[in-house]
Parts: sequence; C-alpha cells; structure tokens
Amino acid sequence: MSMESEFQLRGEHVALCDLLKLTGIADSGGQGKHMIANGEVTVDGQPESRKTAKIRAGQTVKCLGQTVRVVAAA
Repeated sequence: MSMESEFQLRGEHVALCDLLKLTGIADSGGQGKHMIANGEVTVDGQPESRKTAKIRAGQTVKCLGQTVRVVAAA
C-alpha cells in the first residue's frame, strides 16, 4: 500500500536525510542516510544517492512505498 503525504517546506530547501526523518519514513537521520545509501530513495523519479541533496518545493520524494510531495509553506 502506498501512502502519499505533503511536507510543508519552511525555507528554501531541506536535506534529503532530514526530510526522511521529519516525515517519519526514517526513524532517525542515520536510518535515512542508510536508506539513501542503499538506493531506496528517488527524487522526481530518479535515484538519489546524495544524503544531503537539497530538496526544494515542487519535488517529489519516494521511499519504501511512501510518496512525499514537497510544497512551500504558506
């Protein structure tokens, strides 16, 4: 079962490993980094191996069947 959620971005960008932690996909930043290193994360449909890749509003992150759409906070 895939889940889709929205992440309200406060600021210009968020590091990918932090996004995984903040959205609850990863229990910790370390686990998030491990998932990225294992190739379990895609950004806009492309595999992403940079743990601190800057994720900006409008991008979509997928990991372990969960989809997170990043939107600018109002």
